[in-house]
Amino acid sequence: MSTPRPIPPRVPAAERGATRIADRVVAKIAARAAREALTRPAPDAAPPHATVTVHHDIARVRVVLELPYPSDLAAQCAAVRRSVARRVEEYAEMAVPEVDVDIEHLRPARPAAGRDRRVR
Repeated sequence: MSTPRPIPPRVPAAERGATRIADRVVAKIAARAAREALTRPAPDAAPPHATVTVHHDIARVRVVLELPYPSDLAAQCAAVRRSVARRVEEYAEMAVPEVDVDIEHLRPARPAAGRDRRVR
């Protein structure tokens, strides 16, 4: 009868391999966080769009927004930056040293008075 082979010791999960999160997945996390950070989105505005470059667990994020006008643009951009950095760090476990916010369009928060009137 043969002797049983020794069972190798269990290797902890963290030492068995690596997990890689695709840039497009991180971009989706960032876009969702940006959308949730906007307390008052512009009517008929496109949802935020994010692009991400990841290098060694460091994510550089660029978010493109359409915001209502008039509004406090700086406060909205700051809220988006905080939310995106926090979510990407929390969900993807990546450092986010910068979040660039580009305002692509300003949309009127309400229709301008007299805009629909015809001029004769």
